[in-house]
Amino acid sequence: MSDSTAGVGTILAVDDEPDILIALEDLFEESYRVLTTSRPAEALEILRAEPDIAVVVSDQRMPGLTGDALLAEARTFHDAQAILLTGYADITAVIAALNRGGIVGYVTKPWDAGLLRSTVRQAFERHQLGRDLATERALLRGLLDHAQDAISFKDADGRFVRLNARKAALLHHDIAACLGRREAELLGAKAGPVTAADEAAIRSGAVAESLISDGPTGAEQWSHVTRVPIRDASGAISHLAVIERDVTEQRTLEARLRQSDKMQALGTLAGGIAHDFNNLLTAILGSLELAGPKIADQPRVQRLIENARGAAERGASLTKRLLSFSRAHDLQARAVDVNGLITGMSDLFGRSLGGLVTVRTDLEDGLLAVQVDPDQLELAVLNLCINARDAMPDGGTITVATRRLNISGDPEIADGSYLGISVTDEGTGIPEDILRRVCEPFFTTKAVGQGTGLGLAMVFGLAQQSKGRLVIDSEVGKGTRVELALPFADQAPEQAAEEAGAAPVAGRRARILIVDDDPQVRHVTASFLTGFGHSTTEAADGEAALRSLRHDRFDMVVADLAMPGMSGIELAAEIRGRLPGLPVLILTGHAEAMQIPEDLPVLSKPFRSADLAARVATLLDGSTGQAG
Repeated sequence: MSDSTAGVGTILAVDDEPDILIALEDLFEESYRVLTTSRPAEALEILRAEPDIAVVVSDQRMPGLTGDALLAEARTFHDAQAILLTGYADITAVIAALNRGGIVGYVTKPWDAGLLRSTVRQAFERHQLGRDLATERALLRGLLDHAQDAISFKDADGRFVRLNARKAALLHHDIAACLGRREAELLGAKAGPVTAADEAAIRSGAVAESLISDGPTGAEQWSHVTRVPIRDASGAISHLAVIERDVTEQRTLEARLRQSDKMQALGTLAGGIAHDFNNLLTAILGSLELAGPKIADQPRVQRLIENARGAAERGASLTKRLLSFSRAHDLQARAVDVNGLITGMSDLFGRSLGGLVTVRTDLEDGLLAVQVDPDQLELAVLNLCINARDAMPDGGTITVATRRLNISGDPEIADGSYLGISVTDEGTGIPEDILRRVCEPFFTTKAVGQGTGLGLAMVFGLAQQSKGRLVIDSEVGKGTRVELALPFADQAPEQAAEEAGAAPVAGRRARILIVDDDPQVRHVTASFLTGFGHSTTEAADGEAALRSLRHDRFDMVVADLAMPGMSGIELAAEIRGRLPGLPVLILTGHAEAMQIPEDLPVLSKPFRSADLAARVATLLDGSTGQAG
């Protein structure tokens, strides 16, 4: 064999006459790798050792084993194409071998060189085609057996000619029971849309893609279906390949992303209006508080003042809820004893829920503290209890429970241990189509004026900000269970309380510069501080404040966060550069409007006079002295 035949097809020549073998080798060596032997037994050994032999050319008359018998035995373990070289006297044996399928052709001796080359070439091509088909079958079988998708092939009439186990499972049969049958025969009327889509794909002759769902609303199983028409040699569509991929998880993640985008957009809107809204509430509540002592002897007017104060405080609570679900609220997270917090809410439950419902607690002992804002958690539990009460118009029992959770495999939160807080009612339950929307801000099924649609949105926001999760299980007619999972804290509540300390209230009087672009808020702030004995000067913006600091001496500056031209943070930086010992307190209705340095004290709007006085007193006592 020459180097030029390396990598080409291999043929085996068998003949008991050496001259014939030499002639065959000379005839084919330029086109094939030629192996030769004069003994039939050795030919079988060569075939066992050489699986890539494509064609065997064998003489018929040989001592020990005739050619047709040799080729018949070889066929039991090898796929090589078999050709007999024979004389006319052996034509009966040749015909018998052809009828048995033991050979694919024969050439008589003496042979015609062109005919023999053509016969061998055709046999070689058939062998290659057979190998290629076997490879394609193996590849297809591997694809069908191991693909995660449901794959099937149908003829032009919709009958299954091949499918994998996953597709058969969707049809509720095994593979054998599906072959030769239409989808409608296996699924009945339910297969109508599938049949119509198959027929449309065959009519169009183009690849078609669709998204289908199956199952109850809110718990659908989604599939992406690709239909590929397959044409035969004449160009007519003979088969249809159908690939069905389960995309339920992808759709769920997309829905969560859309919900997250919606929450972020609404959160941005909420944050944008929070500053102005809280400024209004600061002016309203502050003015009402200042007006209170002036009408001490007018009870009817006092009632009106209290009504106005209550309405304004509800507005402040609404703003807090808006900022909570939008992640714009600056949570004051610390280690909290949840069981203690819930136990301490017993009076609040009684006042808020009315007499038709009973609140039962089931609190697991020995639970560690969680890292959360206690005020927001209390508000979240109360909101859940109010929702539970509203779901039981005829009364019933609300169960507030705590337990330790071990969560893993949840895409929303990290694996680990959490504290679960659940609120369970015996009410009307929530239908599936509504259950998917209950955490959307402003979505409510209550009558106008009876709900804001922010209760569950606030709880959802608290869960996300606290690196926890919210799960709602409900069954119509049986009730609803809402569970909030929160991460455990690194320290005990007592340690956190000790480190936080209590804000001291000092009584020394001081000169205070008040900076706010809202004249009403500025007036209320000044009036509060004047009422506590301080001397105040007002400035409408940062530049005016810096001019006042150049000419007058102050013990402290109280400045709004968001102001045109110069923010409160920029003003504080200027003051620290010029008067390092002068304390600055930032007032804000939207703490997330900009990044506030951790060492810059902040008081949120709206605030009570006592809150402002306490923060001012703390900062004055901690300052290094007056600055001029």
